[in-house]
Amino acid sequence: MTQELFSVNEASQWASKFLGRIVTPSNITYLVQYAKIKRYNNGNGNLQVDKGELKDYYDKNVLRKQEAWKRKLGNDLNWSLSFAHLRESDTTKHVHRLHPYKGKFIPQLVDYFLNSHINTFKKQIFFKEGDIILDPFMGSGTTLVQSSELGLHSIGVDVSDFNCLISKVKIGKYDLIKLDRIARDICFKTREFSQKAFDDSFDNQLKEKLNEFNKRYFPNPEFKRNVWKGVIKNERQYGEEKLKQFLDKNKEFFEKNGTRDASELLNEKTMSSFLYKWFPKRVRQELFCYIKLLEKVEDEKLKNALMIILSRTARSCRATKHSDLATLTEPQIEPYYCPKHKKICTPINSLVKHLIRYTYDTIKRLKEFSTLKKNVDAEVIHGDSRDVNIFEEIKKQNPEFSKILLNKKIAGVFTSPPYVGQIDYHEQHAYSYELFNISRKDDKEIGPLYKGQGKQAKDEYVEGISQVLRNISRFVKDEGHFFIVANDKYNLYPLIAEKSGLKIIDKFKRPVLNRTEKDRQPYAEIIFHMKRDD
Repeated sequence: MTQELFSVNEASQWASKFLGRIVTPSNITYLVQYAKIKRYNNGNGNLQVDKGELKDYYDKNVLRKQEAWKRKLGNDLNWSLSFAHLRESDTTKHVHRLHPYKGKFIPQLVDYFLNSHINTFKKQIFFKEGDIILDPFMGSGTTLVQSSELGLHSIGVDVSDFNCLISKVKIGKYDLIKLDRIARDICFKTREFSQKAFDDSFDNQLKEKLNEFNKRYFPNPEFKRNVWKGVIKNERQYGEEKLKQFLDKNKEFFEKNGTRDASELLNEKTMSSFLYKWFPKRVRQELFCYIKLLEKVEDEKLKNALMIILSRTARSCRATKHSDLATLTEPQIEPYYCPKHKKICTPINSLVKHLIRYTYDTIKRLKEFSTLKKNVDAEVIHGDSRDVNIFEEIKKQNPEFSKILLNKKIAGVFTSPPYVGQIDYHEQHAYSYELFNISRKDDKEIGPLYKGQGKQAKDEYVEGISQVLRNISRFVKDEGHFFIVANDKYNLYPLIAEKSGLKIIDKFKRPVLNRTEKDRQPYAEIIFHMKRDD
């Protein structure tokens, strides 16, 4: 069979036409990197791919799956609302990637309903510049961020104090030059402390040993391709056998790991058992060093931004496998075989590299968003949406905005309540509650994972969401629009609307195809458009 080789750019152009959506050069190199298709060279060292292999991959793994999704999810889907053509960099633009958060919707979905455009599916404009939008289940603040871009005032309410912190940092107004200077200073002082107290030679030698071993027994992309094609029959068994071989060979080396100067170590007596369990000693010490430096920062907004940098870093540096970062299972201290990367990996032993990267990245994202957001108000309320008095809280926080709010009232709601029995929202950020000694209100969550999806849990969920909608309706103008995003697989929202004094006037059903969590299947999500049932 005659080969037709493409450069990466040519392949991305061909694939974009073939699939009818944007396929970037980085998408093509990803397929090569993870051995989905074979690498070819043109003699000058430039990467090339075979058109036939690329077409075969998309036929089997994209087009057939899409047809299966249609059969599973139904023919009444608005496929344009899947936003499947977007790159990850589009859906995590600027501050939307300031901190990981499970269960958030993508900004393009919010923008679609809040913006001033119409199309075949969206036949009217619901909001105009200067209107006020409310999100009573604010989460990480996506609705507030997009409202700020569109020139809409916004209010977010959340029972989780840490969620409020994330959202405040995203929408905050900063002296960015001062933030940059202080963030770099604390970051590099933490690095100086770490280098003085700990011996870097162990990590450097471990990296060399791992590189040498992985090149021999897990040569990539060949090894990944052999797994993908089924040449390696039992990947897990092979990986575990080679891991044992590596650990046995380097037993004495691991026993010698230690500190450079114990006198530099910080007192850990006040540290919680959670931090002891999920962070190795060096990382714990680096975290404590940063926190001590953080305590000296007087500006609350700047301190909040620095806390988010540290929290994001801490999440990436927990003693766990790469595949378990989203949902912790067991602490991982030693090297392990990593199915994600198809080689022997090791938990992170120092947070400094991540800290430097996230410091630069956070400043960059805040600067980018500062050029996009309009001069509007955005306020975060830490409270329970079942009984919060929004007018009173805004009056305390922002008297000038309060005047606008009382005069105009809230024009509408755009929110995504928790899905019944899927996520424990406090638990996903347990490390930050422990680090910063933030109080938790797990018992105030509606529909948490720990309560399950039985009849009682569903009944409590219906009552909880209904209480929220009844309460916030007091602050929304009579003709206000309520947009509620839900994976309503138990058909609870018709009853919720009835109990809330609302009526469902339209439904937009969208496929959710791109999931960041491992092994998540696509599902259908409904955006319920409700209004008062007069």
